[in-house]
Amino acid sequence: MVDLNHIFLFIAVVSPLLVLARAWHPGGAYRGWRAAGLVVLAITGISWIFFRDQAGYIGGGVWFAFLFVPALGLKKVTELATRQRYKSARRLATLLQILHPTAELREQIRLFRALESRRNDVALHPWIQSVSAPQDRHWHLLSAPAVLLFILINVAAFLFEISFGDWSDPETLHRLGALEPYAVVVQGEYWRLFTALFLHGGSAHLLFNLFALYVLGPPLERLIGAIRFAACYLISGFGSSAGVVALTRLGLVHVAQLVGASGCVMGIVGAWAGFLLRHRHAPRAKQRLANIVMIVLIQIAFDASTPQVSMAAHLCGLISGFALGLILAPRRTAQG
Repeated sequence: MVDLNHIFLFIAVVSPLLVLARAWHPGGAYRGWRAAGLVVLAITGISWIFFRDQAGYIGGGVWFAFLFVPALGLKKVTELATRQRYKSARRLATLLQILHPTAELREQIRLFRALESRRNDVALHPWIQSVSAPQDRHWHLLSAPAVLLFILINVAAFLFEISFGDWSDPETLHRLGALEPYAVVVQGEYWRLFTALFLHGGSAHLLFNLFALYVLGPPLERLIGAIRFAACYLISGFGSSAGVVALTRLGLVHVAQLVGASGCVMGIVGAWAGFLLRHRHAPRAKQRLANIVMIVLIQIAFDASTPQVSMAAHLCGLISGFALGLILAPRRTAQG
């Protein structure tokens, strides 16, 4: 079983460091994020000294409150503002001030209050003008049917696991179709290469994978289309499973049993990398590619520090997705 305390501790350390690395610029524009990152690191460090067994949960909770919630909230404020729903944007920004009290947020609240009384004012604030409203509206799960379908399939498979027996029992996972290199090679149970992709070793395992799919999947699906996205997801998962079996046969890794959609998810990360590398001259492609590289480095660091996680499965899925990403082309959109 994956140690949740370890996972949250990793997040509570790495995420603030990334925030500090990006926000450490002269001036006050990023002061709130610098302060939040330092607070999360300080509380996590103190917890590690005095409450080591609970440090991950404490640090993760502080990270959730001071970094994750404000980031999502500010994105929602931006979306509301671009739709000219200034009253809702002001109310949400006011609530966010509790966790993220910055001068920038106070300025936005004053702006929204003024815009509420001058909705027809053409001279909008530069902060509003810099946001593209039509693009933000499309960031909805219903516009990514393949992602939604895979999320539902994984949830349904997990509910079946629960009804079938103890999901943490290796024998239960074996009967349901977990990936076991010996069974695949010796007994010819090749179907395990696919069935294992929809099984999970607990609710936390499922939620982490589905959250990653929810964040990374929809924008890629909108770029390449649902059919190609679904093919990329499944082929990457197959590449992940087949790679683990091959590496086990070669004696490079030792895997008895493996479940989870993380190989598919890492395939999506790899597809993003390949796609952006191929189209690197497109606007913001290099910036997005740098973000993908950062995700890969963080995942490798996490895998190296977590014995229960299969780095081989992740890397094989990543490589499979990268190869697919190099040949993917944006889907054609109808005009008019």
